[in-house]
Amino acid sequence: MEEPWRILEFYSGIGGMRYSLMKAGIRGEVVEAFDINDRANDVYEHNFGHRPFQGNIQTLTAAELDKYRAHAWFLSPPCQPYTRQGLQKDSADARAVSFIKILELMLHMLHPPLSLFVENVVGFEVSDTHKQLINVLLKLGFVTQEYILSPLQFGIPYSRPRYFCLAKREPLSFQNPFFNNKLLWTPPERNLLMDSNNHSNERNVEMQFFCEPIRNFLETQNLRDQQDCLGIDSHDDFNGSSADSEYGTDDVGEEVKGGTISKNDVPIYTVPLSLIERWGSAMDIVFPESKRCCCFTKSYYRYVKGTGSLLVTSQNIKLEPEEKPEVSSLKEKALRFFTPREVANLHSFPADFNFPSHISLRQRYALLGNSLSVAVVAPLLHYLFAEPT
Repeated sequence: MEEPWRILEFYSGIGGMRYSLMKAGIRGEVVEAFDINDRANDVYEHNFGHRPFQGNIQTLTAAELDKYRAHAWFLSPPCQPYTRQGLQKDSADARAVSFIKILELMLHMLHPPLSLFVENVVGFEVSDTHKQLINVLLKLGFVTQEYILSPLQFGIPYSRPRYFCLAKREPLSFQNPFFNNKLLWTPPERNLLMDSNNHSNERNVEMQFFCEPIRNFLETQNLRDQQDCLGIDSHDDFNGSSADSEYGTDDVGEEVKGGTISKNDVPIYTVPLSLIERWGSAMDIVFPESKRCCCFTKSYYRYVKGTGSLLVTSQNIKLEPEEKPEVSSLKEKALRFFTPREVANLHSFPADFNFPSHISLRQRYALLGNSLSVAVVAPLLHYLFAEPT
Protein backbone atom coordinates (compact mmCIF):
# COMPACT_ATOMS: atom_id res chain seq x y z
CA MET A 1 0.00 0.00 0.00
CA GLU A 2 1.25 3.48 -0.82
CA GLU A 3 -0.63 5.24 1.97
CA PRO A 4 0.09 4.35 5.61
CA TRP A 5 -1.97 1.53 7.08
CA ARG A 6 -4.89 2.93 9.07
CA ILE A 7 -5.25 0.85 12.23
CA LEU A 8 -7.89 0.44 14.93
CA GLU A 9 -6.55 -0.91 18.22
CA PHE A 10 -9.21 -2.57 20.39
CA TYR A 11 -8.49 -3.40 24.07
CA SER A 12 -5.38 -1.25 23.80
CA GLY A 13 -4.25 -1.64 27.44
CA ILE A 14 -0.93 0.05 28.17
CA GLY A 15 0.23 0.04 24.55
CA GLY A 16 1.95 -3.31 23.97
CA MET A 17 0.38 -3.69 20.55
CA ARG A 18 1.34 -0.17 19.51
CA TYR A 19 4.92 -0.68 20.68
CA SER A 20 4.97 -3.90 18.65
CA LEU A 21 3.79 -2.00 15.57
CA MET A 22 6.60 0.51 16.05
CA LYS A 23 9.21 -2.21 16.58
CA ALA A 24 8.00 -4.03 13.46
CA GLY A 25 8.75 -0.91 11.40
CA ILE A 26 5.29 -0.87 9.84
CA ARG A 27 4.26 2.34 8.11
CA GLY A 28 0.99 2.62 9.95
CA GLU A 29 -1.14 5.05 11.92
CA VAL A 30 -3.31 4.12 14.90
CA VAL A 31 -6.38 6.19 14.03
CA GLU A 32 -8.14 5.17 17.25
CA ALA A 33 -7.58 2.99 20.29
CA PHE A 34 -10.29 1.62 22.57
CA ASP A 35 -10.11 0.52 26.21
CA ILE A 36 -12.53 0.78 29.12
CA ASN A 37 -9.82 0.70 31.81
CA ASP A 38 -9.20 4.23 33.09
CA ARG A 39 -5.76 3.46 34.55
CA ALA A 40 -4.61 1.68 31.39
CA ASN A 41 -5.69 4.70 29.37
CA ASP A 42 -3.71 6.98 31.70
CA VAL A 43 -0.57 4.96 30.94
CA TYR A 44 -1.30 4.83 27.21
CA GLU A 45 -1.83 8.59 27.04
CA HIS A 46 1.29 9.22 29.15
CA ASN A 47 3.46 7.33 26.65
CA PHE A 48 1.80 8.11 23.31
CA GLY A 49 0.03 11.44 23.87
CA HIS A 50 -3.22 9.86 22.67
CA ARG A 51 -6.00 8.89 25.07
CA PRO A 52 -7.99 5.86 23.88
CA PHE A 53 -11.75 6.00 23.48
CA GLN A 54 -13.07 4.94 26.88
CA GLY A 55 -16.75 4.32 26.16
CA ASN A 56 -18.33 0.89 25.95
CA ILE A 57 -17.35 -0.50 22.55
CA GLN A 58 -20.56 -2.53 22.58
CA THR A 59 -22.33 0.72 21.72
CA LEU A 60 -20.40 1.13 18.46
CA THR A 61 -22.23 0.62 15.18
CA ALA A 62 -21.04 -0.70 11.84
CA ALA A 63 -21.49 2.77 10.35
CA GLU A 64 -19.31 4.34 13.05
CA LEU A 65 -16.55 1.79 12.42
CA ASP A 66 -16.80 2.37 8.67
CA LYS A 67 -16.04 6.06 9.22
CA TYR A 68 -12.52 5.21 10.40
CA ARG A 69 -11.75 3.57 7.03
CA ALA A 70 -9.26 1.36 8.89
CA HIS A 71 -7.24 -1.15 6.90
CA ALA A 72 -6.31 -3.29 9.91
CA TRP A 73 -7.72 -4.12 13.33
CA PHE A 74 -5.72 -5.25 16.36
CA LEU A 75 -7.69 -7.00 19.10
CA SER A 76 -6.55 -8.35 22.47
CA PRO A 77 -9.88 -9.12 24.19
CA PRO A 78 -10.26 -10.21 27.83
CA CYS A 79 -8.82 -13.66 28.38
CA GLN A 80 -10.63 -14.62 31.62
CA PRO A 81 -13.45 -16.50 29.83
CA TYR A 82 -10.89 -18.95 28.41
CA THR A 83 -8.30 -19.44 31.17
CA ARG A 84 -7.75 -22.62 33.12
CA GLN A 85 -8.25 -20.76 36.39
CA GLY A 86 -11.35 -18.89 35.29
CA LEU A 87 -14.93 -20.12 35.25
CA GLN A 88 -14.47 -21.15 31.59
CA LYS A 89 -17.85 -19.79 30.59
CA ASP A 90 -16.43 -19.07 27.15
CA SER A 91 -18.80 -17.00 25.00
CA ALA A 92 -21.38 -16.99 27.81
CA ASP A 93 -19.02 -14.90 29.96
CA ALA A 94 -20.00 -11.22 30.05
CA ARG A 95 -16.36 -10.30 29.32
CA ALA A 96 -16.61 -12.05 25.93
CA VAL A 97 -19.64 -10.06 24.79
CA SER A 98 -17.83 -7.01 23.43
CA PHE A 99 -15.51 -9.08 21.24
CA ILE A 100 -18.42 -11.08 19.83
CA LYS A 101 -20.28 -7.84 19.15
CA ILE A 102 -17.30 -6.47 17.18
CA LEU A 103 -17.20 -9.64 15.09
CA GLU A 104 -20.90 -9.32 14.29
CA LEU A 105 -20.45 -5.66 13.28
CA MET A 106 -17.85 -6.67 10.69
CA LEU A 107 -20.55 -8.54 8.78
CA HIS A 108 -22.57 -5.35 8.39
CA MET A 109 -19.77 -2.96 7.42
CA LEU A 110 -19.34 -1.46 3.97
CA HIS A 111 -15.56 -1.33 4.47
CA PRO A 112 -14.45 -4.17 6.77
CA PRO A 113 -10.72 -4.33 7.53
CA LEU A 114 -8.27 -5.98 5.16
CA SER A 115 -6.16 -7.46 7.97
CA LEU A 116 -6.89 -8.65 11.49
CA PHE A 117 -4.60 -9.52 14.41
CA VAL A 118 -6.05 -11.22 17.49
CA GLU A 119 -4.15 -12.11 20.69
CA ASN A 120 -5.41 -14.17 23.61
CA VAL A 121 -4.58 -16.82 26.17
CA VAL A 122 -3.85 -20.43 25.23
CA GLY A 123 -7.23 -22.15 25.37
CA PHE A 124 -8.96 -19.57 23.21
CA GLU A 125 -8.21 -21.71 20.16
CA VAL A 126 -10.64 -24.42 21.38
CA SER A 127 -13.37 -22.04 22.53
CA ASP A 128 -16.82 -21.30 21.11
CA THR A 129 -15.72 -17.69 20.69
CA HIS A 130 -12.88 -18.88 18.45
CA LYS A 131 -15.39 -20.74 16.30
CA GLN A 132 -17.41 -17.57 15.92
CA LEU A 133 -14.26 -15.64 14.97
CA ILE A 134 -13.32 -18.14 12.26
CA ASN A 135 -16.88 -18.30 10.90
CA VAL A 136 -17.06 -14.52 10.55
CA LEU A 137 -13.66 -14.37 8.86
CA LEU A 138 -14.61 -17.09 6.38
CA LYS A 139 -17.83 -15.29 5.48
CA LEU A 140 -15.85 -12.14 4.72
CA GLY A 141 -13.26 -13.89 2.56
CA PHE A 142 -10.35 -13.94 5.04
CA VAL A 143 -7.61 -16.55 5.20
CA THR A 144 -5.95 -17.15 8.56
CA GLN A 145 -2.72 -18.41 10.01
CA GLU A 146 -2.85 -19.14 13.75
CA TYR A 147 0.04 -19.47 16.18
CA ILE A 148 0.78 -20.47 19.74
CA LEU A 149 4.12 -18.91 20.63
CA SER A 150 6.20 -17.99 23.68
CA PRO A 151 8.91 -15.32 24.17
CA LEU A 152 11.30 -18.22 24.85
CA GLN A 153 11.21 -18.95 21.12
CA PHE A 154 12.48 -15.42 20.47
CA GLY A 155 15.45 -15.46 22.87
CA ILE A 156 13.64 -13.89 25.84
CA PRO A 157 13.89 -15.84 29.15
CA TYR A 158 10.17 -15.53 29.79
CA SER A 159 7.61 -18.31 29.52
CA ARG A 160 4.37 -16.67 28.37
CA PRO A 161 2.72 -18.81 25.67
CA ARG A 162 -0.10 -17.04 23.85
CA TYR A 163 -2.52 -17.64 20.99
CA PHE A 164 -2.37 -15.39 17.92
CA CYS A 165 -4.59 -15.20 14.85
CA LEU A 166 -3.33 -13.45 11.72
CA ALA A 167 -5.98 -12.90 9.05
CA LYS A 168 -5.92 -11.33 5.57
CA ARG A 169 -8.88 -10.60 3.31
CA GLU A 170 -8.65 -11.16 -0.40
CA PRO A 171 -6.97 -9.90 -2.50
CA LEU A 172 -4.27 -9.79 0.19
CA SER A 173 -2.35 -13.01 0.85
CA PHE A 174 0.39 -14.39 3.10
CA GLN A 175 4.00 -14.87 2.06
CA ASN A 176 3.66 -18.61 2.62
CA PRO A 177 0.08 -19.65 1.79
CA PHE A 178 0.84 -23.31 2.53
CA PHE A 179 0.13 -22.54 6.19
CA ASN A 180 -3.25 -20.92 5.57
CA ASN A 181 -5.98 -22.06 7.95
CA LYS A 182 -3.52 -23.96 10.14
CA LEU A 183 -2.48 -23.69 13.80
CA LEU A 184 1.31 -23.38 14.05
CA TRP A 185 3.72 -23.70 16.98
CA THR A 186 6.79 -22.20 15.33
CA PRO A 187 7.43 -18.54 14.42
CA PRO A 188 6.72 -17.36 10.86
CA GLU A 189 10.37 -16.79 9.97
CA ARG A 190 11.01 -20.51 10.53
CA ASN A 191 7.86 -21.51 8.67
CA LEU A 192 8.96 -19.44 5.66
CA LEU A 193 11.89 -21.84 5.26
CA MET A 194 9.54 -24.83 5.07
CA ASP A 195 7.22 -26.14 2.39
CA SER A 196 4.77 -28.99 2.06
CA ASN A 197 7.62 -31.47 1.59
CA ASN A 198 9.70 -30.20 4.51
CA HIS A 199 7.42 -29.21 7.34
CA SER A 200 8.13 -29.68 11.03
CA ASN A 201 5.82 -27.98 13.46
CA GLU A 202 6.50 -29.57 16.82
CA ARG A 203 4.47 -28.26 19.72
CA ASN A 204 6.03 -26.39 22.61
CA VAL A 205 9.37 -25.75 20.90
CA GLU A 206 10.71 -23.15 23.34
CA MET A 207 14.47 -23.37 22.70
CA GLN A 208 15.28 -21.64 25.97
CA PHE A 209 18.96 -22.56 25.66
CA PHE A 210 19.18 -19.75 23.10
CA CYS A 211 17.73 -17.22 25.55
CA GLU A 212 19.63 -14.43 27.20
CA PRO A 213 20.10 -14.75 30.99
CA ILE A 214 17.63 -12.97 33.25
CA ARG A 215 20.52 -10.81 34.46
CA ASN A 216 20.31 -8.83 31.19
CA PHE A 217 16.76 -7.70 32.05
CA LEU A 218 17.36 -6.54 35.62
CA GLU A 219 17.61 -2.98 36.88
CA THR A 220 21.02 -1.90 38.09
CA GLN A 221 20.01 1.08 40.20
CA ASN A 222 19.57 0.80 43.96
CA LEU A 223 16.04 -0.45 44.53
CA ARG A 224 15.65 1.37 47.83
CA ASP A 225 16.46 4.65 46.07
CA GLN A 226 13.94 3.74 43.37
CA GLN A 227 11.32 3.12 46.05
CA ASP A 228 11.84 6.64 47.38
CA CYS A 229 11.65 8.11 43.85
CA LEU A 230 8.34 6.35 43.26
CA GLY A 231 6.94 7.78 46.46
CA ILE A 232 6.09 4.29 47.73
CA ASP A 233 6.07 4.28 51.51
CA SER A 234 5.22 0.72 52.44
CA HIS A 235 3.81 -2.60 51.49
CA ASP A 236 0.33 -1.10 51.46
CA ASP A 237 -0.29 -2.75 48.09
CA PHE A 238 1.15 -6.01 49.35
CA ASN A 239 -2.02 -7.16 51.10
CA GLY A 240 -4.38 -8.07 48.30
CA SER A 241 -7.94 -9.28 48.15
CA SER A 242 -9.08 -12.27 46.13
CA ALA A 243 -6.97 -13.06 43.06
CA ASP A 244 -8.05 -13.77 39.51
CA SER A 245 -4.88 -15.40 38.33
CA GLU A 246 -4.49 -16.84 34.85
CA TYR A 247 -1.88 -19.50 35.50
CA GLY A 248 -0.60 -21.88 38.13
CA THR A 249 -1.92 -24.85 40.04
CA ASP A 250 -5.54 -25.48 40.93
CA ASP A 251 -5.18 -23.63 44.22
CA VAL A 252 -3.38 -20.65 42.72
CA GLY A 253 -3.96 -17.32 44.33
CA GLU A 254 -2.93 -17.76 47.95
CA GLU A 255 -3.22 -14.33 49.52
CA VAL A 256 -0.05 -12.52 50.49
CA LYS A 257 -0.23 -11.78 54.19
CA GLY A 258 2.16 -10.77 56.91
CA GLY A 259 1.14 -7.23 57.69
CA THR A 260 2.39 -3.89 56.47
CA ILE A 261 6.17 -3.63 56.26
CA SER A 262 7.76 -0.22 56.55
CA LYS A 263 10.35 0.84 54.00
CA ASN A 264 12.59 1.60 56.96
CA ASP A 265 12.62 -2.11 57.80
CA VAL A 266 13.07 -3.72 54.41
CA PRO A 267 13.12 -2.64 50.75
CA ILE A 268 9.66 -2.96 49.27
CA TYR A 269 10.59 -5.62 46.72
CA THR A 270 12.05 -8.03 49.30
CA VAL A 271 9.97 -11.12 50.00
CA PRO A 272 9.15 -11.16 53.74
CA LEU A 273 10.48 -14.13 55.73
CA SER A 274 6.96 -14.89 56.94
CA LEU A 275 5.90 -15.59 53.36
CA ILE A 276 8.97 -17.72 52.68
CA GLU A 277 8.23 -19.82 55.75
CA ARG A 278 4.61 -20.34 54.76
CA TRP A 279 4.72 -20.58 50.96
CA GLY A 280 8.37 -21.37 50.14
CA SER A 281 7.57 -24.77 48.64
CA ALA A 282 5.11 -23.16 46.20
CA MET A 283 7.41 -20.37 44.99
CA ASP A 284 9.06 -20.40 41.59
CA ILE A 285 12.67 -19.38 42.31
CA VAL A 286 15.05 -18.14 39.61
CA PHE A 287 18.62 -16.83 39.53
CA PRO A 288 20.16 -13.96 37.57
CA GLU A 289 21.81 -16.54 35.30
CA SER A 290 18.58 -18.49 34.71
CA LYS A 291 17.29 -18.56 31.16
CA ARG A 292 13.63 -18.98 31.96
CA CYS A 293 11.13 -17.45 34.38
CA CYS A 294 7.40 -17.95 34.77
CA CYS A 295 4.67 -15.72 33.38
CA PHE A 296 3.85 -12.69 35.53
CA THR A 297 0.09 -12.43 36.02
CA LYS A 298 -1.90 -9.40 37.08
CA SER A 299 -1.87 -10.73 40.68
CA TYR A 300 1.92 -10.71 40.99
CA TYR A 301 3.16 -9.07 44.20
CA ARG A 302 -0.27 -9.53 45.81
CA TYR A 303 0.18 -13.31 45.72
CA VAL A 304 3.26 -15.50 45.65
CA LYS A 305 1.84 -18.77 44.36
CA GLY A 306 1.41 -19.21 40.63
CA THR A 307 1.69 -15.53 39.75
CA GLY A 308 5.33 -15.22 38.65
CA SER A 309 8.93 -15.96 39.60
CA LEU A 310 10.96 -14.62 42.53
CA LEU A 311 14.62 -13.69 42.18
CA VAL A 312 17.58 -14.90 44.26
CA THR A 313 19.81 -11.92 45.07
CA SER A 314 22.27 -13.43 47.55
CA GLN A 315 25.85 -13.35 46.27
CA ASN A 316 26.77 -16.40 48.33
CA ILE A 317 24.63 -18.95 46.50
CA LYS A 318 26.73 -21.27 44.37
CA LEU A 319 23.95 -23.43 42.87
CA GLU A 320 23.58 -23.81 39.15
CA PRO A 321 20.78 -21.64 37.69
CA GLU A 322 18.66 -24.71 36.80
CA GLU A 323 19.08 -26.33 40.22
CA LYS A 324 16.02 -26.22 42.47
CA PRO A 325 16.88 -24.70 45.87
CA GLU A 326 15.84 -26.46 49.06
CA VAL A 327 12.96 -24.80 50.88
CA SER A 328 14.93 -24.90 54.13
CA SER A 329 17.61 -22.64 52.64
CA LEU A 330 15.32 -20.08 50.99
CA LYS A 331 15.80 -17.62 53.84
CA GLU A 332 19.48 -17.32 52.90
CA LYS A 333 18.77 -16.50 49.30
CA ALA A 334 17.51 -12.94 49.79
CA LEU A 335 14.47 -13.38 47.57
CA ARG A 336 12.83 -10.38 45.98
CA PHE A 337 10.04 -9.61 43.55
CA PHE A 338 10.90 -8.46 40.05
CA THR A 339 10.27 -4.74 39.78
CA PRO A 340 7.64 -3.37 37.37
CA ARG A 341 10.44 -2.08 35.12
CA GLU A 342 11.99 -5.55 35.04
CA VAL A 343 8.63 -7.13 34.18
CA ALA A 344 8.30 -4.53 31.39
CA ASN A 345 11.80 -5.49 30.20
CA LEU A 346 10.77 -9.15 30.02
CA HIS A 347 7.71 -8.04 28.03
CA SER A 348 10.29 -6.36 25.73
CA PHE A 349 8.81 -2.89 26.24
CA PRO A 350 11.21 -0.11 25.15
CA ALA A 351 13.38 1.73 27.64
CA ASP A 352 11.35 4.93 27.35
CA PHE A 353 8.13 3.25 28.49
CA ASN A 354 7.12 4.42 31.95
CA PHE A 355 4.16 4.88 34.25
CA PRO A 356 2.56 8.13 35.37
CA SER A 357 3.44 8.85 39.01
CA HIS A 358 -0.14 8.35 40.24
CA ILE A 359 -0.27 4.70 39.14
CA SER A 360 0.27 2.62 42.29
CA LEU A 361 2.66 -0.30 42.53
CA ARG A 362 -0.14 -2.88 42.56
CA GLN A 363 -1.74 -1.22 39.54
CA ARG A 364 1.56 -1.31 37.65
CA TYR A 365 1.89 -5.04 38.16
CA ALA A 366 -1.76 -5.63 37.23
CA LEU A 367 -1.51 -3.62 34.02
CA LEU A 368 1.70 -5.37 32.99
CA GLY A 369 0.16 -8.76 33.75
CA ASN A 370 -2.63 -7.99 31.30
CA SER A 371 -0.24 -6.88 28.55
CA LEU A 372 1.63 -8.78 25.84
CA SER A 373 5.13 -9.60 24.62
CA VAL A 374 6.50 -7.09 22.13
CA ALA A 375 9.25 -9.59 21.20
CA VAL A 376 6.60 -12.01 19.93
CA VAL A 377 4.00 -9.63 18.48
CA ALA A 378 6.40 -7.40 16.50
CA PRO A 379 7.66 -10.15 14.15
CA LEU A 380 4.10 -11.45 13.75
CA LEU A 381 2.93 -7.98 12.68
CA HIS A 382 5.90 -7.68 10.33
CA TYR A 383 4.86 -10.95 8.74
CA LEU A 384 1.17 -9.97 8.63
CA PHE A 385 1.89 -6.74 6.75
CA ALA A 386 4.56 -8.19 4.46
CA GLU A 387 3.76 -8.34 0.75
CA PRO A 388 4.02 -11.76 -0.92
CA THR A 389 7.18 -12.16 -3.04
